[in-house]
Amino acid sequence: MHFRLALPAVALFAIAAVPGFSSAVRNPTGASANTLAANDDGSTGSVPVGFTLNLFGDTVSDIFVNNNGNITFDSGLSQYTPNGLAAGVGQPIIAAFFGDVDTRGAGSGLVTYGTGTITDASLGWNNANDFAVEWPAVGYFDGKTDKLNTFELLLVDRSDTGAGNFDIEFNYNTMQWETGDASSGHDGLGGTSAVAGYSNGQSAGNVFYQLPGSLVNGALLDGGPNALNANSLNSNVPGRFDFEVRNGQVVSSTPEPGTIGMMLFGAAGVLIARRRRKA
Repeated sequence: MHFRLALPAVALFAIAAVPGFSSAVRNPTGASANTLAANDDGSTGSVPVGFTLNLFGDTVSDIFVNNNGNITFDSGLSQYTPNGLAAGVGQPIIAAFFGDVDTRGAGSGLVTYGTGTITDASLGWNNANDFAVEWPAVGYFDGKTDKLNTFELLLVDRSDTGAGNFDIEFNYNTMQWETGDASSGHDGLGGTSAVAGYSNGQSAGNVFYQLPGSLVNGALLDGGPNALNANSLNSNVPGRFDFEVRNGQVVSSTPEPGTIGMMLFGAAGVLIARRRRKA
């Protein structure tokens, strides 16, 4: 399957800063129905989401859940150093927290996923079909669990607004590490930090968006200037980031009060970053 570029070069998103700690993770029905066994850099096979998605102009109904904080649409992705979503990974990607998750350590949670239904009147979800992926208190490479991250990715069927339409939601709780030891980090910090957002994955004509603080040491972690659990996008819930995908394009929802800035949804053509091998 090949994806066609079908998005405008620029769209606007509102980022609202919300003080305080968040426990935005929803854990919807069915989210723990399937478990990805403890691993480093692993992926599921092709998994049906239960509804159709019009993503970047192509209609898909299956995805791959990757241990390293993201989902992809053509094949599993073992890449562990994010290198930013401006650098296409060779296929479309939606990344709640693209970093070197390692669930082999004692005390790490395991990635779970599944289908269900969800209702949130504020978002127009009325018993809507959803596909959820959970990363509950997961560790980082190499099998370390002294710091843990809890986050979630939701795809929600919005065919009520048009065929193939859907919403993307990222939810965050405690976020303590940003880097695996093979990405130039030390004890989960520094080096090439994690990135959150999405991309059509192309090496030329790449269309992407990254949350503020992506790739910036310390920015996305608890207490950081762009702490994921203390900020929001198109939501008044701290730690919740919502996107609408309509007619294959990611569009902005209504800006929330307290907006501190407008982020550009960029388009850039760059070379695919090469994955460094772990020792």
